[in-house]
Order: sequence, then C-alpha cells, then structure tokens
Amino acid sequence: MASSLTDRSAWGPGNENGFPSIGILETNGWTSGMVACDAMAKSANISVIQAEWNDMLGAVLKIFGSPSDVQSAIEAGAQAAKSMQQYRSSHFIHSPDRDALRAIISPPEFNALIEQAVVKQPLSESEIMSNSNGQALGFIETQGFTAVFEAIDTACKAASVDVVGKEKLGGGYVTVVIRGDVAAVSAAIEAAKPKVEGLGKLIACHVIARPSTAALGLLPK
Repeated sequence: MASSLTDRSAWGPGNENGFPSIGILETNGWTSGMVACDAMAKSANISVIQAEWNDMLGAVLKIFGSPSDVQSAIEAGAQAAKSMQQYRSSHFIHSPDRDALRAIISPPEFNALIEQAVVKQPLSESEIMSNSNGQALGFIETQGFTAVFEAIDTACKAASVDVVGKEKLGGGYVTVVIRGDVAAVSAAIEAAKPKVEGLGKLIACHVIARPSTAALGLLPK
C-alpha cells in the first residue's frame, strides 16, 4: 500500500496537478486517536491513509484530501484530542514531495514486544460493514493489564455489550473496545471507570455513539 500511495494516480480524481494535502495528528493514547479520527471524518471529506503506534506512548493518524478538507479535519481532530487532554501535535502538508512520502507512509510493521501490528491500514469495505451494525463503540484505556481486565469484566457484567478486541500501544497502555447500543455501552463504560482505581492508571474512557466508517476501519480485527 505504501508504494502505491506514492503514485499520483493512486490518489483518485481531482489531483491531476499534484498530490493532495496530507494531515498528521498525533495523540498520547489510542482511544483519543480513535475519537480524533471519528471527529475528523465527520467534519470533512477526508480518507485515512493509516495509523501508526510507537513504543513510548503515542499514536499518529495520517489522512488525505483537499487542502480545505484536510485543514478542517485536522482542526476538528486536534480539538477532540485536546478535550481529552491527550493532544500531542498536528500538521498539514500541502502537495507532499514524492520522496518524502516514502518516510511519511510506513510499510507494514509488526512489534514482537507487544505482539501486534504497529502500522494499521484501514479495514476493507466488507470488514467495515461487518463492524458497523449501527452500534455504539466504547473504549476503556488504562496503563496496566490488571486494571483493564477488571474494568472490562465489570463493563460486560453491567450491560449487554460485546468485546470487539484489544489494542496495546506500548508503555503499558492497553485499550479494550466494546460494542452495543448506546445506552448499554454508556452504562458499561460508567460502571468500568471506578474499577481501575488502585489497579492501574485510567487513561481514557469514551463512547462514540455513531462511529464513522473511518473509525470503524481502524478497529481491531
């Protein structure tokens, strides 16, 4: 995918005179990255290129689209991350250099230490459709496994929700994603919050009531 994205034709119509703009948004956690991704997709006509984790806490989202759309999306995403006190940085690159894209867009990478991919390509349309079902998403992110395990057990006992999967970000950050109707997910997340105290550090708890396809595309498989 990385090599194809350095080809002008890969960006679709409307960009015949050069590459479109790229937006970069970096957050301190995976939950805030997903919330920011959802906010960006809902605010402007952009597409997600990929998400990338590092091993010292941090997630970066890379998007593309027209200059005005990317700027609007980055502003919305930054505001969402700031509201969670998880914002790190953001940037807008107009018509990125072809050679620069070789560093900006990363090839697939697997981190053996946390046992998962650290460069996440968006899911296919069929996979996104299977993830939608019109349901809300809930995120519980902690620093420490014990805390998130107790929190997710409490969440599942508190309401009728399904566990979508788990993501590890490095630095001990772990996120579990749940799915269900809005009321159930909200009740589950609220029940889980107090269970983290004394077992680890709560990084974020959040509910996305109507997740965008961009957010759905970055869910754990």
